Amino acid sequence: MIDRIVPMQPVGNLGVSVAFYEKLGFEVAQQNDSWGWAMLRCGKAQIMLDQSIAVRGGAPRSAVVYLYPDDVVDFHRRALERGLELPLLETTFYGMREFRIKDPDGNRLWIGQVAKP
Repeated sequence: MIDRIVPMQPVGNLGVSVAFYEKLGFEVAQQNDSWGWAMLRCGKAQIMLDQSIAVRGGAPRSAVVYLYPDDVVDFHRRALERGLELPLLETTFYGMREFRIKDPDGNRLWIGQVAKP
């Protein structure tokens, strides 16, 4: 049985990436600069950032991390207020209200919730 999953994102500069995710509302739960690693938390969600798995800079990314905030409109507004440049929220054909961004290393983040009728 698996009771949780924590994605690990490859990053080139831990400090730059931590600052980006903090603007999304994440907080550092653990960090080890000598490893180039950090565990971040936002509510119950966790994500790891790791420089050691980014040794092949420029490698194509094929994964997407989907974040489910309680209120995507408020989440979007707060991230804008913290200084992130974000696309507008859109309602998708599959019924989600979302926006899509990339972190400083090109890791893709889709952020959304089920659209209200």
